[in-house]
Amino acid sequence: MEIHQLRYFVAVADEGSFSRAAAKVRVAQPSLSQQIRKLEAEMGQPLFDRLPRSVVLTEAGRCFIDYARQILASIGDARRCVDELPELVVTFQKHYPDVMLEIVEDVTDGITRRIEAGELDVALASTCRASPTLRRESVGSEPLLLLLPERHPLAKKTLVEFDDLKSQRFLLLHEMHCLSQQVHHLLESRRLRPEIALAGSQLSTIANMVAAGIGVSIVPQMMVKHHGTPGCVTLPFVPPVLERELNLLYNPLRFQSKAAAAFRQEAAAALSSQDSSIDPTAGQ
Repeated sequence: MEIHQLRYFVAVADEGSFSRAAAKVRVAQPSLSQQIRKLEAEMGQPLFDRLPRSVVLTEAGRCFIDYARQILASIGDARRCVDELPELVVTFQKHYPDVMLEIVEDVTDGITRRIEAGELDVALASTCRASPTLRRESVGSEPLLLLLPERHPLAKKTLVEFDDLKSQRFLLLHEMHCLSQQVHHLLESRRLRPEIALAGSQLSTIANMVAAGIGVSIVPQMMVKHHGTPGCVTLPFVPPVLERELNLLYNPLRFQSKAAAAFRQEAAAALSSQDSSIDPTAGQ
């Protein structure tokens, strides 16, 4: 099963058409159709019913769609984490020019399994499951910000309060995504049960929908820092600042090479430095 096959599968499900899905993902329709057939062959049953004028999910497809969205959303989150790493990588290579780094992107469960198996040395993640073969080392945190349309009435504020959100429609990632779970917990802890207008698979999609005025969202600072959000404004919350934890993960039962230990030390220092430089009153 390939990641691009999952992207094609979700696109067809969303568009209800092979031709529109091909245009959406910018690939030739025969190639997209071939990859869908390969995915169905691997799954052992059809994922779509090909009707004369539309394409609809089969029962197997409906079962599989949430898992596909979860995988794609987790990969998107992994890529955003990697966006924080270039400066760290440059600094590390200056200090240790003889060490070759291999950067791997994967969903959180895939990364943790590979760390436990000894295939990877260290990973950067926000949350992970507890395990005796997985050590979590906190290296700081990043703020969570309110993302809203630039013409929204709240956009004129400097800081936002949770009471401001009681009547707002929210756009969030799918519930199986760790960021979505964090936001749901955050809202519930403040006795907020807002209307969820849309659950998306990518933060970039969420940002586009916010810009269109469909609702508001809560996003991590790294998204705003490294990805443009045209048509949107970001606002910090009133103190105490909303944050999510950033962690380095590694296997404590595995022998740590000097290179791996050095990278962990430099990563912790770099990320902690970024965390301490955060201005909680800074807007967009």
